[in-house]
Amino acid sequence: MWVVIIVCIVIVIAVLALSIMTLNKGYGYKHTIDPLPEEKESDNKEEKDT
Repeated sequence: MWVVIIVCIVIVIAVLALSIMTLNKGYGYKHTIDPLPEEKESDNKEEKDT
């Protein structure tokens, strides 16, 4: 009986640790944003006007 309880506790701890590691990795990811196509077109028009 105690063996089953210990195995269950170990599994719960392992799942919790993996979940925390995954969350930390996700929050540590650096997101980049590409400029919108309209901004590129307006920049090109301004350069041509000068």
